[in-house]
Amino acid sequence: MGSDIPVGLLYSTTGTYGVIGRDCLDGALKALEEINADDAYDFRLVPKIENPGGNIDEYQRLTESILRDGQCRQIIGTVTSISRKEIIPIIEKHDVLLWYVAPYEGFECCENVIYTGACPNQHIVPLFGEVIPKFGKQAYLIGTNYVWGWEVNRIARELVTACGGDVTGEHYLPFHSTDVERMIDTIRETRPSFVLNNLIGASSYAFFRAYFSAGKTDPFFHPDNCPIISCNLTECELDKIGYDAAKGHLSIAPYFENLETRDNENFLTALGERESPLRRVSVFYVNGYVTAYYLADAIRAGGSDDIETVKAALFDRDFETPLGPTRISSRTNHAALPSYLGQIRATNGFDVLSEKQTATEADPYLVNFNTMQFAADIADAERRQSSSHLKVIK
Repeated sequence: MGSDIPVGLLYSTTGTYGVIGRDCLDGALKALEEINADDAYDFRLVPKIENPGGNIDEYQRLTESILRDGQCRQIIGTVTSISRKEIIPIIEKHDVLLWYVAPYEGFECCENVIYTGACPNQHIVPLFGEVIPKFGKQAYLIGTNYVWGWEVNRIARELVTACGGDVTGEHYLPFHSTDVERMIDTIRETRPSFVLNNLIGASSYAFFRAYFSAGKTDPFFHPDNCPIISCNLTECELDKIGYDAAKGHLSIAPYFENLETRDNENFLTALGERESPLRRVSVFYVNGYVTAYYLADAIRAGGSDDIETVKAALFDRDFETPLGPTRISSRTNHAALPSYLGQIRATNGFDVLSEKQTATEADPYLVNFNTMQFAADIADAERRQSSSHLKVIK
C-alpha cells in the first residue's frame, strides 16, 4: 500500500488510573515505532492520541474526534469497562474496531471490539483455584463502584459459595475515593481468609497502604495470613503503592516481567536496547505492544484496514508474542491467553508462583464452566495441599 494509516490511541495517561493508561499507550507506541521502521510492512501506522484524563465525560467526545478528525477505522484504547461501554455505541455507529487490552469482567461480545485482555475464565477462576486451597473459603470482596467491581465480585461470590465458603463482606468505593478505613475495620472484625481487590487506581493504592498500617499492630493483616488478591494489579502500580505495603500480596495476569520463558527473555532483551533499565514492564505495556502488532499483521495480510478485512485476516491464526503463542477467536473476538500467579517481591516486581503457559481459550460468558467441577477440583486440591507456602517457580 505504501500509505499512512491512522490509528487512534485513546488512553487516560493522567488521573486516578493514569499509570495504567500510560503503560498501555507506551506499549502500543513502541510497537508502532518498530512496525514503521520495518520494511516488511509497506505502510505506516500513524498514531492519533487522545487523553481523557480519567474523566468519563470526555470519552465520547474524544472518540468522535478520533473518528471524524483523525479518520481512524481502528482505535486501541480505554482501560476501564465504564469507558469501554461509554464509547461502544459510537464504535458501532461508525462501524470501526476498538481493540481493548485490559482485563475485564466478561459477559460481553461486541462485533466491533477485539478483546485482547483476560476475561473471567482467564483471571478470577484460576486465581480462586490457587488461593482457596491455600488460604480458605472466607472471602471479603472490595471494588470500585462500577461494572468491573460488581461483576467480578459476583463471580467470586458464586465460586466461594460453590465450595462451601462465605463472603464475609462486600464494599464499594466511588472512583478517586481513598476512604478505606471502614473496609479495614470490617476485615478486622470478620477475619476473612483473603481479600479480593477490585479497586482501581488511587483507591487501590490507599487500601494497600492502610492494610499495611493495620498489620503493624495486628498480625492478621500479614499477607501470609490474609493476602490481598487481585486480577488487575501489575508492575506499573507497585511504586504508587510502595513495595513495603505491597510485598507478599498476590495477583494473576497473562504476563509478569520476571517470567523465565524464551519468548519473554527475547522480548526484554530487544526492549532493553530502547527502554530505560529502571522501568518495570507490565502486562498493560506488553498487551498494548502485542495488540498493535495484531493489527499491523492483519492489515499486512489483508491489504487493508477495512474492519471486515482486518478481522478475516486476524482470526484463528497463531501469533508468536512475548506472552507465548496465542490466537484470537472468530467465535468470541477474544484472545487465548496464559495465566500466571504472581507474588509481589520486596523490590522489582513479582515472583511467579504457579503458571499455565498454554494459552486458555476465552470463555467470556462462562458457558463452558462447570461450578460443581470447580468445587470438586478445589476439594481435591485441599486434600493434596501439603505445604503452608506456595513455591516460587524457577
